[in-house]
Amino acid sequence: MMNKPTKPVEGVSLNGEERVPVLSLQGVSRSFDEGASKLEILKGADLNLYEGEMVALVAPSGAGKSTLMHLAGLLEKPQSGEIMIGGRECSKLNDEARTAIRRTDIGFVYQFHQLLPEFTALENIALPQMICGLKRKDAEERARQLLSYMRLTDRETHRPAELSGGEQQRVAIARAVANAPRVLLADEPTGNLDPKTSQYVFEALTALVRASGVAALLATHNLDIAKQMDRRITLKDGKVVELP
Repeated sequence: MMNKPTKPVEGVSLNGEERVPVLSLQGVSRSFDEGASKLEILKGADLNLYEGEMVALVAPSGAGKSTLMHLAGLLEKPQSGEIMIGGRECSKLNDEARTAIRRTDIGFVYQFHQLLPEFTALENIALPQMICGLKRKDAEERARQLLSYMRLTDRETHRPAELSGGEQQRVAIARAVANAPRVLLADEPTGNLDPKTSQYVFEALTALVRASGVAALLATHNLDIAKQMDRRITLKDGKVVELP
């Protein structure tokens, strides 16, 4: 297991300098109509996520985890509040602009890997880069580097059905960071794996976060994994609350 770095105070680097959050949710509210009533999920929620840190989002079902993740990933718009990515206010942008930011600045990892079954591991990682305009040769070279980093060099020509669950998820993680995003959002990334494989995948993800400097928010029910992250947060009464 990897040693965790010394945890900085939120908003302050280890040398005392002010840190600027990579992802910032400020006073974000989101509700849904439920018949004649309104269901309020988030009520002025605030969250800052910093470069190179891993934050665990631990909350019971129905508390609003998915809503928070969708807002952070620009998949939904808040009714009020601001969502800043790299210092840019993004919540009021149109669909096309938000899609462009998701392509370059946000990486997603899901509980079920969502790999394209007809493509090899190498191709699954190269495709998002090619969609963003990178030449195939360069995209495949970066894909090979990521596969090597995830210890999957001998699996680059295998399709998802030929990979184990842990291997599939490591390919999914490599795909998520292929375009060097600022933010990584992972929704139960180890939830479909056995404990030993979960820990192995989590350590591979941690190494990648530390090496790349991406800011990572992981929703998880696995308390053992949550305790290994830099910070733990939950949702209470529609607000983000820090856990000890």
